[in-house]
Amino acid sequence: MAFFSSSTRVIPIIGEIPNHVAVIMDGNGRWAKKRFLPRIAGHKRGVDTVRELVKQCATIGVNYLTLFAFSSENWRRPAEEVSFLMGLFMEALNSEVKKLHENNIRLIMIGDRSKFDAALIAQIDTAEQLTQYNTGLTLTIAANYGGRWDIMQAIHKLQQQHPKLANSFTEDDLTPFLSMSYAPEPDLFIRTGGEQRVSNFLLWQMAYSELYFTDTLWPDFDEVAFKLAIESYQQRERRFGRTGDQLYGEASQTTDRLKAN
Repeated sequence: MAFFSSSTRVIPIIGEIPNHVAVIMDGNGRWAKKRFLPRIAGHKRGVDTVRELVKQCATIGVNYLTLFAFSSENWRRPAEEVSFLMGLFMEALNSEVKKLHENNIRLIMIGDRSKFDAALIAQIDTAEQLTQYNTGLTLTIAANYGGRWDIMQAIHKLQQQHPKLANSFTEDDLTPFLSMSYAPEPDLFIRTGGEQRVSNFLLWQMAYSELYFTDTLWPDFDEVAFKLAIESYQQRERRFGRTGDQLYGEASQTTDRLKAN
């Protein structure tokens, strides 16, 4: 499988659609509480929001969408809620994967699957195999995932496969072993629900991502809310350590080359 190196080597054009959007879907429980509903009602409604966001991304030209569904820290939640989330995960796979496949969407799951039961693991494998050759949007679901875990598991795999590099490896050596080596680094990170932190999500990959925080609770994150996030991203100048003069100089050179061709 081909892998991507650091995205900071290519300057994106101001105003373009982000190639990769990563999202922490926060606020399901609070959405339900405000309506005097059990927390699980918020999680169910959140699945509807996921479905709509996938459609929006495919429509506007986002090529990669990565959603943080369940962190390695979420096992600390009440056992009843965790059990429900696992069941909801199974239910969503059953009901949505065929639709994803029909719409040419590839589904990939990242995270430590060792805590999942055999039935869920088998269902994940089946979903990935069904959609593996699709060429449209790549939808990644991070489940039992943590950014620190991702870096450590990549180091361990590198040491096992290339022991001679164990004491002197580079970023490019490690990249193929990260969970998302198949995707470019996120251009835009969105977190709903009012919290302003990354919560151990894609720590390596989001080193230069543009961050967008909104008070909107996840079940209410509709097309209008997503459009605001995209518009915020489109107004930002991403320099990756360069000066503004360098940035405009490179843009001018790119324009000249395009005209020449």
